[in-house]
Amino acid sequence: MNRQSLPLLILSALGILSQVTTEAVASSHREAPFITRHPKVDGTDLYLFRSYEPGRSDYVTLIANYSPLQDAYGGPNYFQMDPDALYEIHLDNDGDAREDLSFQFRFQNTLKDLQLSIGGKQVSVPLINIGGINNVNPDVLNVRETFSVNMVNGDRRGGRRMAVTNADTGAASFDKPVDNIGNKSIADYAAYAAKHRYNVNIPGCSKPGRMFVGQRKEGFGVNLGEIFDLINVKAPATVFDPGAEDKGLNTIADKNVTSIALELPIACVVKGNDPVIGAWTTASLRQGRLLNPMPASDIKSASREGGAWVQVSRLGMPLVNELVIGLKDKDKFNSSKPKDDSQFASYVTNPTLPALVEVLFGAAGVRAPTNLPRQDLVTAFLTGVPGLNQPLKVTPSDMLRLNTSMAPVARGAQKRLGVIAGDNAGFPNGRRPGDDVVDIELRVAMGRLCTLNLDCKPADAPSGAVDFTDGALVNDGQFDMTFPYLTTPIPGSPFVTGNANIMAAKR
Repeated sequence: MNRQSLPLLILSALGILSQVTTEAVASSHREAPFITRHPKVDGTDLYLFRSYEPGRSDYVTLIANYSPLQDAYGGPNYFQMDPDALYEIHLDNDGDAREDLSFQFRFQNTLKDLQLSIGGKQVSVPLINIGGINNVNPDVLNVRETFSVNMVNGDRRGGRRMAVTNADTGAASFDKPVDNIGNKSIADYAAYAAKHRYNVNIPGCSKPGRMFVGQRKEGFGVNLGEIFDLINVKAPATVFDPGAEDKGLNTIADKNVTSIALELPIACVVKGNDPVIGAWTTASLRQGRLLNPMPASDIKSASREGGAWVQVSRLGMPLVNELVIGLKDKDKFNSSKPKDDSQFASYVTNPTLPALVEVLFGAAGVRAPTNLPRQDLVTAFLTGVPGLNQPLKVTPSDMLRLNTSMAPVARGAQKRLGVIAGDNAGFPNGRRPGDDVVDIELRVAMGRLCTLNLDCKPADAPSGAVDFTDGALVNDGQFDMTFPYLTTPIPGSPFVTGNANIMAAKR
């Protein structure tokens, strides 16, 4: 290892580290240099699980989160999706690391240009709304955000493309709820957002699915400042203290995120006799961009874009780009496809993270596993576990893999540590919102699978190093029981002072 790279790797990678804080590093927040300049297409989290909402066990839920670290009070424009971007969720149902089904989302913003009469002159307002909002596309909302969805069979660019439509109206365009401006503008945001949960027709599928796209509360926690200051926290002994799993040091507890959620019939996404599916999400921008003045009648974009789509964001298994991929290859990973992941194999078979943990905590007796190359990590990250979530034929690659024949576990009975705690319906067999992936992945990186005799021996797991925790507890009780599972976003203003309609007042 280049000695100069060590501080950088510590700064960028050790957010997962044990000590006291974060689970938001489980999210891909600002994980690569290029994506920091394009937060609207920064994929932060991906979930894949059999729906555990009562009566929906024949469905699988996918949730892709984008646009991280949203301050609820971030007006007047808030956090609209990028109309110049292509957001995608991909499914592989035959284990060849190539997409068999892709769901493509495109967004459009329409300015209504609401105006007030000021001294006899009509003047455009600076706000996104001028009255209370309780329904889809109300007159008082200044910007209407809509989206369309296509399903592609086969190659994402060359396959057969068909529209996903509203099962109740037949429409191919959907409204996205405005972000949670505040309690005066939207008195009951949960009820308002629920009106944007759609039953949808999936091409070639006899049963409808469900879809929701909109702002949700960020589900993760992180003590960002101390973690990225070389894990500058007190009492390192808490690393080994079971009571350290919930220290309450969540510095992003007041953040929101934007979710793209799909619920699909299992029968429509599996292929043949293999119940295992893989999933990853990507975002792409056009190859060329020409900046120009924005027409007053169109706020869709302040640029004009053209050329081929270029992938700039990618997320499958959590934490891979942050804590596995070397700094020099982070942008390259974000632009790559699973079928080409052999180029990154050394980052998994010979990982740097356990060695860095040993550097920082060696004085406390922490040692990195020595069973190199790490076949246990190949199993966890790249192939799935045999007999659990490994496809019948598998090409090693980074994606979430779910055995859809595994029955879901009800909310309240799920074990936050998933498979390593005996809950085979949890991570890494897919990923549920309540799976504490930071604790799981940190323990796996430090040899927990060796204690289970999975591609390594118990002796390969250094004593004292397999029960690390990040200090930010995650469990299923923090999330909803029903689709889309992630909870109502935090309002930009918490005060409830009654509703007002500026336009009506001016009249």
